[in-house]
Amino acid sequence: MTDIKKVAVQMDHVSGIDITGDTTFALSLEAQARGYQLFHYTPDRLSQRDGEVYASMEVMTLKDEVGDHFTLDEAKKVSLSDMDVVLLRQDPPFDMNYITSTHLLELIHPKTLVVNDPAWVRNSPEKIFVTEFTDLMPKTLITKDPREIMDFRQEVGDMILKPLYGNGGAGVFLLNKDDQNLTSLLEMFGDLFVEPYIAQQYLPAVRAGDKRIILIEGEPVGAINRVPAEGDARSNMHVGGKAEAIELTPRDKEICDRIGPALRERGFTLVGIDVIGDYMTEINVTSPTGVREVKKFGGADIASLFWDAIENRKKNGGQFVL
Repeated sequence: MTDIKKVAVQMDHVSGIDITGDTTFALSLEAQARGYQLFHYTPDRLSQRDGEVYASMEVMTLKDEVGDHFTLDEAKKVSLSDMDVVLLRQDPPFDMNYITSTHLLELIHPKTLVVNDPAWVRNSPEKIFVTEFTDLMPKTLITKDPREIMDFRQEVGDMILKPLYGNGGAGVFLLNKDDQNLTSLLEMFGDLFVEPYIAQQYLPAVRAGDKRIILIEGEPVGAINRVPAEGDARSNMHVGGKAEAIELTPRDKEICDRIGPALRERGFTLVGIDVIGDYMTEINVTSPTGVREVKKFGGADIASLFWDAIENRKKNGGQFVL
């Protein structure tokens, strides 16, 4: 028997999610099936006073029915210390609001188990964490210096330029080696973003797909391939990318073997990595997606594997144990 009874989900409001592909919904639905009581709140309702972290929450009940997928009871102020598990699942942008929520959640973790570990989420931005494994990546530059970016393009040719803390394909541009829009684009980025940008060598293999590999406790448990729409360099499904079944290659397994220990050391239960051809481009630790798509194509029930892992952690004081 598990000692998990109450699970709070810090998420974008449940009314606005697309349940056909939403990983937070899949994880919550499995928690409900195991008899856990679900509590719903959005990050703007998170508060801290005199050392207590609390939020205005609703008890949430879910149904796997499009258009009628949730009910919420009356909102009440609840201490997060009364929860057994908190899922940190709101989508980026990874801004100061997101960072502040990790500081607050860190006050209750690990006595109340927060997944993924909020301190390591804060210290492992997707596009920076991955740079610890430079030999597994395409050539990558992080900077706000226009001259550096221009020199980088001169070296690598076609490149991708994107915000360092963006998500979902927003603000991602493919620039060929002769594109005359780079200067203008850098001016626009300078007006929009205070942070550096990321420039990355373009990988033509993306036309065959951008693979999302999902790992539980540092071990690969499933993958889908996301093929960009015709005329678009982005493979994100909500901008037209098409999901399809795919198997892991020996190179995929090599990448997972390399990063697995680092994921376990940081307490990351659920992670999604992006792989194009032979190269990893991101390690997603904030609110990785793809769980429902993997199951749809006949793969593992990752939501069930996730809660198996959480139950194991709870039995071992919140720590990962092989």
